[in-house]
Amino acid sequence: MGAPDRKEAEVRRLLEGPHPVVPVDLAAVAAARGTRLLRRRRALRRLGWAVVFALAVAFAVWASLTHPWEIPPTDVAPPLRGW
Repeated sequence: MGAPDRKEAEVRRLLEGPHPVVPVDLAAVAAARGTRLLRRRRALRRLGWAVVFALAVAFAVWASLTHPWEIPPTDVAPPLRGW
């Protein structure tokens, strides 16, 4: 039972000791950084959706021009039967 008592005593010593100095503008800097991160994330999300939309439009244009669902014409004539 020595380990938990030692850890508890160490935690109590850390909590009762002198607290580190916190910068005065810490909250403002953190809020500005969070706003910047949110703005960047929102811009990346919009860019991603724009790319997905552009790809969908490009695919639709390609499909309407090439008709990939149609069977291509064969260059070889079918075998003659009945000769």
